[in-house]
Amino acid sequence: MTSMTDGRRADSARRRERVLKALDVLLRGDQDITVSGLARAARVDRTYLYRHRDLLERVHAAAAAPPEEGRIAAVSRASLRADLTNALERNRRLTVRVRQLEKRLSESLGATAWQESGLGASADIDHLQRRITLLEQDLADIGGQLEERTEELDAARAANRELTRALNQPR
Repeated sequence: MTSMTDGRRADSARRRERVLKALDVLLRGDQDITVSGLARAARVDRTYLYRHRDLLERVHAAAAAPPEEGRIAAVSRASLRADLTNALERNRRLTVRVRQLEKRLSESLGATAWQESGLGASADIDHLQRRITLLEQDLADIGGQLEERTEELDAARAANRELTRALNQPR
């Protein structure tokens, strides 16, 4: 049993050494450091890194560490997510702005088309209002005259009836 345990320990030590070397290579390169990427580079299973917390902490620390001075930082997933979030928010704001501008343009074109069609309100509304007022006054005057003539006609009919009655009565 000791030889089997010793063999497992030796295999684990070799894997550990491969992980540390791969991590060192990734740190010197311009590659993004992830658990999957490191496991692939070291030719180990990701679960190996998750079982050895000290190695996992080194991976996370290396991924979060700023780049060395004078080197250009590799694009990280976090920066790509931030860029995507910013782009989506900008897209949403631009969509709202486009809708506002389309609505304003539609209203402006609609008003212009309505006016040019002749169906819109006349440009000289004051003149038309004065004309309406004059016509309403004329209508009231004519209505008064009609009422007077109707009264005169009623009076003439009444007088005519009395005269006809007076003529038809025997003396």
